[in-house]
Amino acid sequence: MHKYLSTLILSCCVALGLLTSPMTLAADSYSEAIANFKKAPDTQKFFNSAYGYAIFPTVGKGGIGIGAAYGKGRVYKGGAHTGDSSLTQLSIGFQLGGQAYSEIIFFKDAKAYQEFTSGSFEFGATASAVAINVGANAQVGTTGNSAGAGHSGANKAASAAYINGMAIFTAAKGGLMYEAALAGQSFTFEPK
Repeated sequence: MHKYLSTLILSCCVALGLLTSPMTLAADSYSEAIANFKKAPDTQKFFNSAYGYAIFPTVGKGGIGIGAAYGKGRVYKGGAHTGDSSLTQLSIGFQLGGQAYSEIIFFKDAKAYQEFTSGSFEFGATASAVAINVGANAQVGTTGNSAGAGHSGANKAASAAYINGMAIFTAAKGGLMYEAALAGQSFTFEPK
């Protein structure tokens, strides 16, 4: 299933001109994505106090009616890489376009970390992310997309807080898509 979703996402993104080549996904580094999130004032307190976090440098998302998303990530606890994760999402409903974004999930405590790393985890319908801007690029929010230039943390549409022990942030990398929900995101975890 993961191969099918990644092929579907890659095809949608390339067809929409979102990615210049399939190697774009592989070229992103985890340390670069972490550094970008650390630039945003909204995430600094989470890096200082979280039990751990999962980072997905590039999540590709695309859809025309039926949408899918896919990304590979790493999970950290106490600054140490503890395993790898993959993100998949399948959604049905009004959606059009494609986008690439980074996503980070902070774990407030050991309970949230263990829930996420139990093998498979899925966000429910109430899951939402705070969209942050880490440069001059498109911003994605819970009500759609807007293009803008600014500095880290320029989007204040939602406040950053733990919900069910997790705080989720996204940073747009490119593309336009009319749909930005996290509901239905599924994660697998493989210990290092």
